[in-house]
Amino acid sequence: MTVCHRTVIFIGILTLLSIQFTNGSVVSTGDFNKDFFVTWSPSHVNTSADGKTRSLKLDQESGAGFASNQMFLFGQIDMQIKLVPGRSAGTVVAYYLTSDQPNRDEVDFEFLGNVEGKPYIIQTNIFADGFDNREERINLWFDPTKDFHTYSILWNLHQIVFMVDWVPIRVYRNHADKGVAFPRWQPMSIKTSLWNGDSWATGGGRDKIDWSKGPFIASFRNHKIDACIWKGNARFCRAESPTNWWNKEKFSTLTNIQRRLFKWVRKYHMIYDYCQDKERFQGNLPKECSLPKY
Repeated sequence: MTVCHRTVIFIGILTLLSIQFTNGSVVSTGDFNKDFFVTWSPSHVNTSADGKTRSLKLDQESGAGFASNQMFLFGQIDMQIKLVPGRSAGTVVAYYLTSDQPNRDEVDFEFLGNVEGKPYIIQTNIFADGFDNREERINLWFDPTKDFHTYSILWNLHQIVFMVDWVPIRVYRNHADKGVAFPRWQPMSIKTSLWNGDSWATGGGRDKIDWSKGPFIASFRNHKIDACIWKGNARFCRAESPTNWWNKEKFSTLTNIQRRLFKWVRKYHMIYDYCQDKERFQGNLPKECSLPKY
């Protein structure tokens, strides 16, 4: 990474952090035991005594997962994650929002493990009204197994922004007025899991999990949920108000600094974009591919 690139990212992080700490009211307690419940394999979930950190384990017996007690409609979710170290091929850490309906909306971070010496891959995906096939993949510009990094989802009436340490890596705009499905009515819960995805996750399924390297551990801490808690009335969450800061005009698109960071990620780290896959869509790319991203 060049000095110029480091400078751009540093300035962008400072700017975004100033936004984070001056807006909104945190609705999470920061305690995994209070904000989430274990969805499967409690024996593979380990939570610190103060509830501030949690780890998931994957072995030949099982993976594990947890989900938020509340459902939300719009807001920002931050989670610090340290991914599976060493030979993690075949493992998948998922961190996502989902409505769990037949025509579900879903906003996915999927961290795809790799063989040693190869970079971790982040796959993002969007489900809107039950339709997906909206995958993008990037290589991370750091080793996400050495320390915790912050992975964020900003979701509002205007856009969905995926961020890594406040650097935007993907934007999905609300083009519903042009016939493009966008998650905007269904509340979603936060879910996290660690599971065996070696049928597809690494090298298209060529690199399987080496169980002799297990158990595989992913760790989580410092979650922040600043979002509209679903109480059965979409109008409350869609309204502009001091509480619903994410719906304000200044969060309706990327800032100039965010755009520079976004372009940098896509130029140097993107390895797959569904909007470039003409063969997959037989030349008929999804409509949003020809529309502005910000």
